[in-house]
Amino acid sequence: MKAFNNLKIIGIDHGYGNIKTANCCFPTGVIVSDTEPAFTNDLLIWNNRYYSIGVGHKEFTANKFTDEDYYVLTLAAIARELYRERVTEAKVFIAAGLPLTWVTQQKQEFINYLLQNRTVDFTFRKTDYHIEIVGADVFPQGFAAIAEKLGEFKGSTMLCDIGNGTMNLLKITDRKPDMLCMFTEKYGVYQCTLAVREAMMSKYHTNLDDSIITEILKKGTADIDSGYMSVITSSAKAYTEGIFRKLREHDYNPKLMRLYVVGGGGCLIRNFGEYDKDRVVINSDICATAKGYEYIAYTKLTKNGGLV
Repeated sequence: MKAFNNLKIIGIDHGYGNIKTANCCFPTGVIVSDTEPAFTNDLLIWNNRYYSIGVGHKEFTANKFTDEDYYVLTLAAIARELYRERVTEAKVFIAAGLPLTWVTQQKQEFINYLLQNRTVDFTFRKTDYHIEIVGADVFPQGFAAIAEKLGEFKGSTMLCDIGNGTMNLLKITDRKPDMLCMFTEKYGVYQCTLAVREAMMSKYHTNLDDSIITEILKKGTADIDSGYMSVITSSAKAYTEGIFRKLREHDYNPKLMRLYVVGGGGCLIRNFGEYDKDRVVINSDICATAKGYEYIAYTKLTKNGGLV
C-alpha cells in the first residue's frame, strides 16, 4: 500500500487462482450465505450477507465484472492491507489490472465495477471497516511487475506472465514495450492442474486434492507415492514444454532475446523446465504485479497532481 496525500493506494491483482496485494495473497474463492456459517475465520459481512473468503474455486471467466465475487474479494483485499497499518477508515484508490490484450476493451467496465459504491461499510475478520473508494485505474497485467525496473531491460526481452487462468506475453525492445508483439493465451497453471488430474485418473483412477498438486507445482516434490509423483511430474513437464512452444510461436528465440518470467507459474519453469539459466530470469515474488499497479498509480497521480 502506498500513501498519496490523504489517499491509500492499494494494488490488487485479481487472479483466477489467488488475489494478491503488495503484502498478502489468498485464494480466489468466495461462498455467500444469508446466515452466519459455522467457520468464521475469513468471514466478510456486507449488506447483511455473509461471505466466506478463500473458500471454493472461482471458475475462469473472461469478464471479471459479471457477478459480485471479485468485488467482495476486492473488499477483503483492501481490509487485509488496511489491517497491516492498523487502519479501519480510509480513502482508497484501487490500482488493478487486466490481461495485456484485454485492457483496451474491458478497462472502463472494470473501473466502473470497482467504483460501483462510493462508500462501503463492511466487517472482515470481526473488524468493522468504513472506506471511501475515491478512484480506480486499470493497468496491463504482467507489464506492471517490471514497470519500475523497465530501464534495466536493454536489448530484446520476452516478458512472460503466467497466472492461473492466462499467460500473457509481451516483447520489450530497448526498454520499450512492443505493442505489435503482445498476446494473451488461455494457458495458465490451471490448465496444468487439469492435465495432472486427467493423467492421475487415467493411470490410477484417483482424484488428487488441489493442495497436493499446488505443493508439487510450487516445490517440485511432495511426500506421496513415487508412482503418483512420476505421473504428476510427467504432466508438469509436458505443460512446461507447452509454455516454451507457445513462446516460440510468438517469435521467442532464446539465442536472440532474454526471457523474464513473472506470475505464479514461474515455479513450473523453475521446477520442470529446461532452459538456459543465464538468459532466463524468474521473478518469484507472487505480489510483484500488485506492487507494480501501486507504483504506476502513484506515478500517474503524482504526475497529474492528484485525481482528475
